[in-house]
Amino acid sequence: MARGTAHIGKDSYQTTIEVSGHTLTGDEPERNGGHDAGPAPYDFVLAGLGACTAITLRMYADRKQWPMDAVDVALQLTRDENGAMMVKRTLSFTGALDAEQKSRMAEIAEKTPVTLTLKAGMVIDTTIG
Repeated sequence: MARGTAHIGKDSYQTTIEVSGHTLTGDEPERNGGHDAGPAPYDFVLAGLGACTAITLRMYADRKQWPMDAVDVALQLTRDENGAMMVKRTLSFTGALDAEQKSRMAEIAEKTPVTLTLKAGMVIDTTIG
């Protein structure tokens, strides 16, 4: 499974993140006291969901040999009428997918690994090293 580390020093909120051999920078926007040197934590959540959705739909269209040239996944983190956090996800397709294929793609989007993890929640076991 995936592994990662995050390190923060005294540089305000700028955080160095190492995940699967890739180095990322996280930060907070200036309005929250950061320097906007990278995405904020919830931005990374949206990035993971967006990437997983796009990759899964690409794989599905390829496997079915459907005429999809591209898929764009627009994501917005917001709150529902009860104040609970929610993500609004909009799929846009380029290519010659028909209405039935687009509908099936929306169904597949609801079953991507990251979608299912976020919907179900997960256990986080914190220890002191």
